[in-house]
Amino acid sequence: MKKYWIIGLAFLGTGITSCSFLECEPQDFGDETAYFKKADDLKMSANSFYELFPKMNALYGGLYLDDNTSDNQIGTGANELFYSGTKKTVKQENSEWKFESLRGINFFINKTEEQIKAGTIVGTEEYINHYLGEGYFFRAYDYYRLLTNYGDVPILTKMMENNQEELTFYSQRAPRNEVVRFILKDLDTAVELMMDKAPESGRLCKDAALLMKARVALYEATWEKYHAGTCFVPGNAKWPGAATYPDFEFKAGSAQKEIEFFLDEAIAAADVVASHRNLDKDYITMFNSLDIFGDNDEVILARYYAINTISHSCSNYLGRTGGGTGLTRACVNSFLMKNGLPIYANESKYQGDNTVYAEIQNRDVRIATSLKGGGFIHGESIKDTIHYVKPHLTQSGNEASTTGYEIQKFVSDKDGQDAQGKGTTATPVFRAAEAYLIYLEAYYERHRQLGGNCDTYWRALRKRAGVDEDYNKTIAATDLSQENDLATKWKGIDIDKTLYNIRRERRCEFIVEGMRLNDLKRWRALDNMVEYQVEGINLWTEMYKMYNADDLKEGTVSQAGISNYIRPLQKNATGIAYNGYNFPKPHYLEPIPISEFLLTIDKTTNKSTLYQNPGWPSDADGTANYSYDCD
Repeated sequence: MKKYWIIGLAFLGTGITSCSFLECEPQDFGDETAYFKKADDLKMSANSFYELFPKMNALYGGLYLDDNTSDNQIGTGANELFYSGTKKTVKQENSEWKFESLRGINFFINKTEEQIKAGTIVGTEEYINHYLGEGYFFRAYDYYRLLTNYGDVPILTKMMENNQEELTFYSQRAPRNEVVRFILKDLDTAVELMMDKAPESGRLCKDAALLMKARVALYEATWEKYHAGTCFVPGNAKWPGAATYPDFEFKAGSAQKEIEFFLDEAIAAADVVASHRNLDKDYITMFNSLDIFGDNDEVILARYYAINTISHSCSNYLGRTGGGTGLTRACVNSFLMKNGLPIYANESKYQGDNTVYAEIQNRDVRIATSLKGGGFIHGESIKDTIHYVKPHLTQSGNEASTTGYEIQKFVSDKDGQDAQGKGTTATPVFRAAEAYLIYLEAYYERHRQLGGNCDTYWRALRKRAGVDEDYNKTIAATDLSQENDLATKWKGIDIDKTLYNIRRERRCEFIVEGMRLNDLKRWRALDNMVEYQVEGINLWTEMYKMYNADDLKEGTVSQAGISNYIRPLQKNATGIAYNGYNFPKPHYLEPIPISEFLLTIDKTTNKSTLYQNPGWPSDADGTANYSYDCD
C-alpha cells in the first residue's frame, strides 16, 4: 500500500487565517477551470482538511497535553476552566467560534457534486466518491468540535454570498440535537461514499466514519440524559434558545425518545466496527510505532510523520523531562490490579505508593507501560537491581514534572527519536477500542444490562490490559466511596457500580489521548469538582530522599505539612486555586465572542439573531455570572 503523509497542504485558498461566521472576506478559490477535473484534484483538495486531526507538534506539545484540561493530568498552572474569576469571553480569533474550515469544506462538497453531476471529473468512480465522502466526514468532524464547545450552532451547507442579510439569517443557532442529527446524516453519507479500505495509508475509510458516528451519538445521548431539564438541553424554559424556538419539539417525539434514538445509533455504528476489528495484542506499541498500520489493525487512522517533511518532539520532551505535565493520583488509582481488583480491595496485592515502582507492580498493563515507573536493571555486576525513576520535580516550564507521575506513553526508544524535531512515531487518531467502549456504554445506558456483544468486547479489552477478564469480580469489589473519580456520582447520588466500571474502563483505555474532558462534560461529572485538590505522587514518605533538601522548597512542590502527596495547586501559598478547584457550571459551554452579536443584528428587529450561552455576557466582555441558575 502506498504511504500517505498527513501534512498541511493548503489548496485553493482553504488554508486561510481565522475568521468568524460573518467576518471572512470572500475567498479566492483559484481558477476553478483548472481544478476539480480529476480524482487526484479532489484528493489534493481534501488533504488540507486532515490538519483538523490531533497531532504532535514539531517543537513542543501536541496530543499528550490535551488532557491537562481534565482530572487525568495537570499542566504547570491552574486551569481557568475549573475555577471562577479568570476565564472570560474572548476575541473571536482566540475562540473556537471559527468557520473557515467549514467554508472550505462546503465549497469542496458543493463544487465536487456540481462537477459530478455535469460529468466533468475524469477518474474511477470509486475514488471520486471516496474523496467526496471525505468532505462529508470532515464537515461532520468540524461540527462536532463546534458542538462540544457551544452546543447550539448555525448549520451551514453551502458557501454564503457576501450579503449581510443572508449571512445574518443563516447565523441563527440550531438546537444541539438537530445539529447532531445533521452530523450523523453527513457521516451516513460518508459511510456510503467511502471505501472499506483507505485508498492510501493515513487516509480515511468507512470504519472511521462509523466510529465517528458512534462517538457523536453517544456524546449527545449522554449529554441530553445527564443535563436533562437544565439550561444546557433544548425543550425547557431555561434553555436560552427557548425564545427563538417557542414551538420546539424533539424529532423523536420526546426527550427520552431522542436519547434512545442516539443510543441506538451509537450501538449500531460501534458494533459494525468492533465486530470485525480485533484489538492489537500489545497496547503500548500502538503509540510508539514507526511502522504503517494495516487495513485490519485496531488503529483505523493514524497521523504519519517523516524527517524533513513533518516531524515532532514527543519523545524528546516526554523521554528526557516531565514534559510540562503529569498524570494525577486520581487517574493512576483508577487502574485495577491484574487480578481484577481495585487497589483498596482485600487480596488486591497492591504494594502501596511509597514509590512509583511499587505502585505499578501487578497493575493493568495500560498504566504500567504508560507511566515511567522504573524496573529491574539486568547485567552481570548489577543483576536484579531495581532502578527507581527520579521525577524531574526541579524542572520548570515545558520540562516540568507537575505531579511526579511522568508519561511514558508515546515515547520511543528507537535511535534518533529522542532528538528535538526528529520524532516520526505515528499518532493514532481512531482506534477500534473506542468502538468496543462506545458499544459497552451505549448498550448499558439503553438497556440497563450487559447483553448483545458486551461480554465479548469487555473481556477483550481486559485481556489485552493483562487484567482478569471477569468484570463481575471487579464490579462486586467496587466501593464507590473509595473511588477518587469525579464520575462516580450524578446530582449527588452514586451511579450504579456496573456503569461506573464501564466508565473506569474508558478512562484507563484512553489515558493521555485527550478524551477525558468531553466525557466529564457529557456525564455532568464536573458538578462534583468542589474544593477539588489535584494530587500527584507520594513524595514525602520515601521519594523525597532522592533529592537535596534545597531542591524541594516551596514554589517548586507543595510541602510535607500540607500532604504527603504532591499538590500542584498548593505549591505556592498565593496560588489562585490554592483551596482547590470549584467548577462553575456556565463553563460547561464556551461563550460566543461579543463581536458576533454586533455582526448579527437583524434590521427588522434591531436585535442579534444569536443568543449567548448560559451565564455568559453578550453585551460586554467579562466573566460568567456564577449565580446563574443553570439547573
